[in-house]
Amino acid sequence: MAIARKRQVSLVDTKYYHCISRCVRRAFLCGEDRFTGKSFEHRRGWVEDKLLSLAKVFCIDVCAYAVMSNHTHLVLYVDDKKAERLNDKAIIIRWHKLCKGTVLTNKYIQGEKISDAERFFLDKTITEYRERLTSISWFMRQLNEDIARKANKEDGCTGRFWEGRFKSHALLDEAAIAACMAYVDLNPIRAKMANTPEESAHTSVQKRIESAKDGKQPKQLLRFAGMPRQHMPKGLPFELKSYLELVELTGRCLREDKRGHIEEANLPLLARINISPENWLKLTTHFTRVFHGAVGRPSSHAGYCENLNRKRRSNLSNCEKLLA
Repeated sequence: MAIARKRQVSLVDTKYYHCISRCVRRAFLCGEDRFTGKSFEHRRGWVEDKLLSLAKVFCIDVCAYAVMSNHTHLVLYVDDKKAERLNDKAIIIRWHKLCKGTVLTNKYIQGEKISDAERFFLDKTITEYRERLTSISWFMRQLNEDIARKANKEDGCTGRFWEGRFKSHALLDEAAIAACMAYVDLNPIRAKMANTPEESAHTSVQKRIESAKDGKQPKQLLRFAGMPRQHMPKGLPFELKSYLELVELTGRCLREDKRGHIEEANLPLLARINISPENWLKLTTHFTRVFHGAVGRPSSHAGYCENLNRKRRSNLSNCEKLLA
């Protein structure tokens, strides 16, 4: 039985989530259809552009993404503290970039006088908008609905474009975050759509590499903040250089189709998050097959399940085997 989205998200335990959306019948509706020879490659650009534009509006940052021919992978970071800091006007302006809003919200933005009774209902609406701007469900809804409408219009048809609502994994610790991001960034290489990370079109790793050449990090993505420390700024708890080296070396092993052995000395990030090279290869090739719920070390699962009042701890044996 599927678990409700509200019972999968616990911002107290983690702000990182992996989301997957698949096209209906797993058809090639976003890439090149091998059976008909028709190309829908341009739609992958639609998804990437919409994704990055939504990140500017929502208080949700994109850590990693890969837009494939028949599915998309996203790793998202929910910045609820940012939503709390924004004033009422900023919240409404952001939401109006997505939807028309209400009569009251438009009246407020235009600077018209609002009565006490109207203010009561306006405050309730603003509170609702503030919650929506940190909601992964609303983020995915805005993304998938827009792409589905465009595709159906282009095809001159109606009906489903995506097979259903998105699936998600809560990423409970650094090990789960690193493994999932690498899994997402290496999707095109495993699918033989690209030979190297920098050639992987419509992925976050390609965008990061392009910016890294100029000694920068892309503004559209959550930045790497470096090693965890006492006064940690917002960002991924890794060093960019270490992560890119990790993805590159892992990609080589995957392309050679060999289990292989990677020297830990060459992968400082693996050593720090304490994952063996053998387990790392399994994580970055079979992440969604191995895990079907929250991902993290057993110690991370306890608090997550307690906060969501969940008695059953899914994935626990695989987490103990691969992450502990």
